[in-house]
Amino acid sequence: MPRKISAFLLSACALLAPIGVQAAGGKAHWGYSGHEGPEHWAELSPGNAACAGTSQSPIDIISAAAVAAGGSTPEVDWHGFAPSVVNNGHTIQVNTGGHGGSLVAGSRRYDLLQFHFHHLSEHTIDGKHAPLEVHFVHKSDYGDLFVIGVMIEEGDANPVLEAVFEHIPEAGHTHEATHEIDPADLLPGDHAAFRYRGSLTTPPCSEIVTWHVMEGAVTASKSQIEAFSSLYSDNFRPVQPANNRMVVISD
Repeated sequence: MPRKISAFLLSACALLAPIGVQAAGGKAHWGYSGHEGPEHWAELSPGNAACAGTSQSPIDIISAAAVAAGGSTPEVDWHGFAPSVVNNGHTIQVNTGGHGGSLVAGSRRYDLLQFHFHHLSEHTIDGKHAPLEVHFVHKSDYGDLFVIGVMIEEGDANPVLEAVFEHIPEAGHTHEATHEIDPADLLPGDHAAFRYRGSLTTPPCSEIVTWHVMEGAVTASKSQIEAFSSLYSDNFRPVQPANNRMVVISD
C-alpha cells in the first residue's frame, strides 16, 4: 500500500535537467566558494538571473510562524531499486533509472527521479542546520517538480547511506550498484512537514519548486556523515530571504 505523508501541492513549471548539473553545453561553471560561489551565481550567466529572484531557496523555516492548514494528502509509493550512484562534482546523486516509484498529489503523479545530499543542510529549522539534508526530486508528465527535503542528524547508521556511501565513485563517474535500496528508509516516522513555494537551490535557481521539508529527521552514523563531508564539506547554498512567503505546516 502507498505510504501517506501530509503535504500540499502547489503547481509549478519544472526544470527538465537534474538538479546540480555541472557546466555543459555552454552553461557557466558554478561552485560554492570564491568568484563562482552562491553570491555570484546570478552574475555568471544570463540564464542564472533567477538566482537574484525574490522566491529563492533554501530558507530558514520558523516553526512557530508556520500556518496550519488542511489539504490533500499526497501518497508516496516508492520502490526498492538498484541505484546508479553519481559523483557529479557538486554532490552525490542517486538516480532511480525510472524504478524508484512515485508520489501522487491530487490527481497528478510524480515520478521519483533522483535524490542527492547537502552538507550542511540547506534549509534550517528555527535557525539550526542539520549535518546533512537529502532532497528527493519528483517530476510529473506535466513538468511539475515536487521536492521532499529530509534532515539527517548524527545517530544510528542508516542502511541506505551505507549502501550509497561505501561505493562513491570519483568525480564525473557513476557506480552501478547491484543490491537494491529502499528510499523509504530515509523518511522519518513522523510525517509532519513544512510546505512553501521556492526555487532550485543550484543554478539556474528557477523559481519553480514546491518544497516539502519534513519536520522530523532520520539519523546517520558519524562515519557516514564524514564519508560525505570528506568529499563535499560545504555544498550548501546559504538561506535566502523569505520575503513574506507563507510556510504551511501539515500533520
